[in-house]
Amino acid sequence: MRLHRSLFLLVVTATTVFAQDIKSVAERVAAQNALFEDQYESDLRNFPERATAFGDYRYNDKLADYSLQAINQRHETDEAFLSRLEAISSAGFAEPDELSRDLLIRVLRQRIADFDLKEYEMPISQFSGIHTGLADLPLSVPLTSVKQYEDYLARLHQIPRVLSQTTEVLRAGMKDNLMPVRFLLEKIPIQSLGIIDADPFLIPTKKYPAAISPQDQQRLTQQITDAINTDVIPAYKTFANFVRTEYAPRGRITLSINSLPDDRKRYENDVYARTTTRMTPDEIHQLGLREIDRIEAEMLAIARKEGFADLASFRASLKTNPKYIPTSSEQILDDFRRYIAQMEPKLPQLFTVLPKSPVTVEAIPAFQAAAATHYVTGTPDGKRPGRVVVATSNFADRSLINDEAIAYHEGIPGHHMQRSIQQQLNGLPKFRLHGLGFTAYTEGWALYAEQLGKEVGFYQDPVSDFGRLSSELFRAVRLVVDTGIHSKGWTREQVVAFFRKSGAVDEPSIQSETDRYIATPAQALSYKLGQLKFRELRDRAQKELGPKFDIRTFHDEMLNGGELPLDVLDARTDKWIAQQRSN
Repeated sequence: MRLHRSLFLLVVTATTVFAQDIKSVAERVAAQNALFEDQYESDLRNFPERATAFGDYRYNDKLADYSLQAINQRHETDEAFLSRLEAISSAGFAEPDELSRDLLIRVLRQRIADFDLKEYEMPISQFSGIHTGLADLPLSVPLTSVKQYEDYLARLHQIPRVLSQTTEVLRAGMKDNLMPVRFLLEKIPIQSLGIIDADPFLIPTKKYPAAISPQDQQRLTQQITDAINTDVIPAYKTFANFVRTEYAPRGRITLSINSLPDDRKRYENDVYARTTTRMTPDEIHQLGLREIDRIEAEMLAIARKEGFADLASFRASLKTNPKYIPTSSEQILDDFRRYIAQMEPKLPQLFTVLPKSPVTVEAIPAFQAAAATHYVTGTPDGKRPGRVVVATSNFADRSLINDEAIAYHEGIPGHHMQRSIQQQLNGLPKFRLHGLGFTAYTEGWALYAEQLGKEVGFYQDPVSDFGRLSSELFRAVRLVVDTGIHSKGWTREQVVAFFRKSGAVDEPSIQSETDRYIATPAQALSYKLGQLKFRELRDRAQKELGPKFDIRTFHDEMLNGGELPLDVLDARTDKWIAQQRSN
């Protein structure tokens, strides 16, 4: 009797403790979710342009505060959110809640690491910066109502403040000897004056929605024109003059980022931030050399099938073959549109979840000619489509052979597919529906996606398939030259010579890409390292699942967690494989 009573009390006590533990877990999960929401809303308030990009138009009349004071305040906010999040015990959390916690901790820690190295003091380059970002405003804001036009007008009035604050930050960088490379900075005043000449800020006045009355159209056109002439153009001229006369002359001469304060720590931080791996620069360099050998062997097989003895003679024939030399910028754009259109009906062979948002193709404007072909995410509701923005300058010096691969990379099933799926995921905190900065995932997926065209019957032209391999070779070369610049002290001439010897890309791309790696250390490493991880995971899943492997559900699994660090993606895939095996 006494034993039964003791057992009864033990069960009751255990049940009570278990119930309290369940409540405790629920409370902690609720507290964490509330923190996620607070942090997400804080970011939207601090970065109104980001809110607009996400389809949240509450702050459309504002531009971010770019002052040193605001940067410091945002850093303090990041530290406070990190402390609050780490104070919440994750004991007993379900896997999705644990994962969301770990992802935000990583994001906040990386922001803090970047702040500690004063990365914010070098915010502009010939590749990107506030000057080109502002010039994209007319294409990145909604313009369907009078209110939205007035919001746009309010932002135009704030451009002088933003450029002045950026100048303040650049002066701090001068003081701390945190300077980009001089010859690249010398391109920025030219870009800024090119923006003035192109006057993209007038684009919204060229065509109004029918719902806006003629009277309002006339008024808005006049107000926008006045704002451009009174605020925008003078501010751009002042900014360009500052960069030309004060900032660029102080630019560093040495290419390697290791020449800056904190030397190797700075490049190591960049490598980890962009790749989410702890590989050393030398390990990455050697991997690049091995990948070049592997890819060139596949390219040589195609060249021999086409009747050529070696790669050099095959490449030489392609350079003079009029079939692969663009006759206009529009031909390049048409190529991209055609390849994206032919891929779309094939997606059900590769995925069960499909993107809902449309995608468009446009040329990079002349004032931003230094930029490479890239993707700009649309809004989750699809009202503003994703944009594939294509490099077409000096078209006669370019080649069409890579167009098919790059169209799949930037459009579908690459960036547009991944970003669109991420935005439509259910049951995740809002911060996980957008970019988190894990570049190896996003760029790795896009490079992996290039080969998927081959799996649904495309790349029928052997030269186009050769172009696919050239695109992959290009990313392998990046592993060598980026680490060459920033870890081994390579000169610009060495990088260009290595690029030319590889034959991976055309001359305009060699020049712009070389300058890109100098300006944005380690970003270019993310493509190949990420692609290799996706290939590794697919090979692992096929080997372990055998006949149970379904390429569609594998791809769904790669995308349905949103943007992830590579080590997290690896562990998550192992769990998925185990689940599939037990089904």
